[in-house]
Amino acid sequence: MTNTEKRCRVKMIAIDMDGTLLNRHGQVSAENAWAVKEAQASGITVVVATGRSYKEALPPLMAAGITCPLICVNGAEVRAETGEIVRSVPIPPQTYEEAEAILRQEDLYYELYTNRGTFTNDREKAFGVLRDFIQSAFPGTDEQAIREADERRFSTGEISPVDTYAAVLGRSGEHLYKLLVFSRDGQKLARASRRLAAVNELSVSSSANHNLEVTHRHAQKGIALQELADRLGVALEETMAIGDNFNDLSMLRMVGLSVAMGNAEDEIKRACAVVTGNNDQHGVARAIREWALSQNCSKLQ
Repeated sequence: MTNTEKRCRVKMIAIDMDGTLLNRHGQVSAENAWAVKEAQASGITVVVATGRSYKEALPPLMAAGITCPLICVNGAEVRAETGEIVRSVPIPPQTYEEAEAILRQEDLYYELYTNRGTFTNDREKAFGVLRDFIQSAFPGTDEQAIREADERRFSTGEISPVDTYAAVLGRSGEHLYKLLVFSRDGQKLARASRRLAAVNELSVSSSANHNLEVTHRHAQKGIALQELADRLGVALEETMAIGDNFNDLSMLRMVGLSVAMGNAEDEIKRACAVVTGNNDQHGVARAIREWALSQNCSKLQ
């Protein structure tokens, strides 16, 4: 059996959300939902791997009728289909203090992701983060739609305003998963990225223009996927991963079949074995049909 043939025998699929499974409206298309459910019905395990928190990830999946394990916050938390937490990798308090000092020195705004939710200490800057993220993942979205999305996430508790982050992190049982850093100053962001990456316990990636996603170095999609695959008894050589951005690279680089979205960054496309359609062309459905359900090796030869 050739490596290509081994790689085509897909038993598990890991799918990113924003810019991948979700279209520009932040929804799972009917075509993508059908393909996911068809894969599950055929015995393939489907896993959603996202930078979102569990609270943020669940609504669009529920709307599409999709139930599956979730790798959340870039791998800082893994949830079983039931919602039970099966993996948790928080940032230690001392490491956060080092990161906070760097961000304060660079005068950079950031949000906290914890086991209990997402928090901001500046409502208007939080809107700026959301706007950048949506316009990057879902180009063409108008300002009013973004404002409405911003209001919804505060009203539903997806993100909560706080006076200080110290008050959040000082609560008993609160575990810090991620810092979402934002700036339109590319040089400042690049400098902060280099400084944060030098902190021993941290991993730094990006999911959109003008942001950094800072997690524990063991909180990466690839590491979480490896542990989940081991738990389920599935080899990574029998796993397909689909993504579009830099926080997907850790899982794309380790699976048997890596699939870049048509809207992915060029570096992501170069790192992958194949490229599918974009997120508004049901690229996930196409990838599942062509390289998982059909077990088609011809395009990988």
